[in-house]
Amino acid sequence: MSRLILFNKPYGVICQFSPEGNHPTLKDYIALPGVYPAGRLDTDSEGLLILTDDGGLQHRISHPRHKLDKTYWVQVEGIPTEDALQQLRSGVDLGDFITQPARVTAIDEPARLWPRNPPVRFRQAIPTSWLELTIREGKNRQVRRMTAKVGFPTLRLIRARIGDWSVTDLEPGQWCEVPVPPGLQEKSRSAPRPPGQNAPRRPRRPF
Repeated sequence: MSRLILFNKPYGVICQFSPEGNHPTLKDYIALPGVYPAGRLDTDSEGLLILTDDGGLQHRISHPRHKLDKTYWVQVEGIPTEDALQQLRSGVDLGDFITQPARVTAIDEPARLWPRNPPVRFRQAIPTSWLELTIREGKNRQVRRMTAKVGFPTLRLIRARIGDWSVTDLEPGQWCEVPVPPGLQEKSRSAPRPPGQNAPRRPRRPF
């Protein structure tokens, strides 16, 4: 039976098990053999990371083609205008690609939000605000680039949800094992794998 692990990744943790510099890694939190991340989360981002020991399931969760929504809580510098929000909803030209339309709303600071270590650096003269932003892509530093492009740089980024899985019941550094939904299990078994691939691929090094 495939294993599915939900992990609340703290700020500063690299999404790999092998050591690199002085950064903590997944090995410092998850003592399970044979599991690997399904997708990535930047070192300076926090929140939900999914791990599995099933290559087909890993592909099913992480590949944009399968259209699992990814919802982020985004603390930005300034108070976004309605025009800025509409740009995010319509798609943002980032130069190397145009993002797909996002779902985005202004929200209050999320309930039960844990403190970040180290704390976010604020500019006292500029207010901050929170957005809830949902995308189906996940290119390198995409959310940060999107908010910066419309004039409101990201200060803190937390992935709150992937598909039906949520981080809200996990403290930073905590993980839990959950059952694989039957439909997803069947799809993962039929997902094509590259020749010779019998285990999940190790993730690329974070940027």
